[in-house]
Amino acid sequence: MECHVFTNPQQGSTHKDLVTTAMIAEDCGLAGFFRSDHYRAVGDVAGLLPGSSDAWVTLGALAGETRHIRLGTLVTAATFRYPGPLAITVAQVDQMSDGRVDFGFGAGWYEPEHRAYGMPFPDLGERFDRFEEQLAVITGLWETAEGETFTYRGRFYELIDSPALPKPVQSPRPPIIIGGRGPKKTPRLAAQYADEYNFDFPALEEIPPQTARLDAACETIDRDPSTLRRSAILLLVCGRDDAEVTRRSDAGANPSYLSSMLKHGLVGSPGQVVDRIGLFAEAGLTRIYLQTPQQYDVDHWEFFACQVLPQLT
Repeated sequence: MECHVFTNPQQGSTHKDLVTTAMIAEDCGLAGFFRSDHYRAVGDVAGLLPGSSDAWVTLGALAGETRHIRLGTLVTAATFRYPGPLAITVAQVDQMSDGRVDFGFGAGWYEPEHRAYGMPFPDLGERFDRFEEQLAVITGLWETAEGETFTYRGRFYELIDSPALPKPVQSPRPPIIIGGRGPKKTPRLAAQYADEYNFDFPALEEIPPQTARLDAACETIDRDPSTLRRSAILLLVCGRDDAEVTRRSDAGANPSYLSSMLKHGLVGSPGQVVDRIGLFAEAGLTRIYLQTPQQYDVDHWEFFACQVLPQLT
C-alpha cells in the first residue's frame, strides 16, 4: 500500500506548516504530499487564520524544496480556472518538480468559497459539463505533439491553433485523479480520462459497488479495469496507547469537520491500523492519502512512519 500525506490548509495553516510537513513526509519515506484546493475554510467555522492559500502556488514552491515525493491536489476544481491556463500551470509545476505531479481534478462543489471570492458557481449539471470539456482540453493540450497546434470547439470553451505549450515532463501527461460518489457520469469520466479513481473518506462497504461501476465503465470503452488505480483519503489516528489515540483524535477548532470521518478511518494502535489498511487493500485499493486531525503533528507522522509503514511493504 502506497501512503501519502494529505492536508487541508484551508482549515488553518501557514506555508511553513506545509513545507515542514512535506519535508517530514519525504524524510520518513512516505510516497507523497497532497493538499486540497480550497479558497475558504470548509464547515461551520469562520475566520481561521492565516486564510486559505493557492494549491498550485504551494506545490510550485514545494517542487524546489523536495526531491523524491509525489506532489498533487485532491482536488483542483474546474470552476476555479480556465482549462488552458490550468494546463500551463500544472505542466510548469511538473517541470519544476522534474515530473512528480499528480493532477487531482474535480467539478467543484463548495459554493461558499465561490461566493466569497467572486467565482461563478453554475448548477451541478453545467459544472459537470464544463468539467468534461476541461478534461478534453487539458489532456488535448498536453498530448499534442511538439510543433503541432491544438484546436477545440465546445459548448463552453474554444481554443484555436494553440501551441499547446509548455509540456509536462511526464509523457504523455501527469497522472490524472478523479473521484466522487456519482453512479454514472463520474465512473464514465474516470474510465475515459483518469489514471486513478479516489474514494473520499469511504466506508468499506461503499467501495465494492462503485468499483463495479468503474469496471463496467472501463469495459464499455475496451479499457482494462486494472489500469485504473483505486485509492482513498482516510483519516489517521495512531498512538502508543489509548490516551495518545484519544489526544490525537481531538480536531481542535474543527471538531464537526472531522468527527464523522473517524468511524471510517484508521484509528488505534499500530497493529490495529495495519489490520484496517489490510481491509482497504482487500477491497482493491493500492494507494491511500492520510489526513490527521491535528494536521501538522510531526510526532504523529514520524510514529506512523516508524511503526506502521514498514509493515505495509
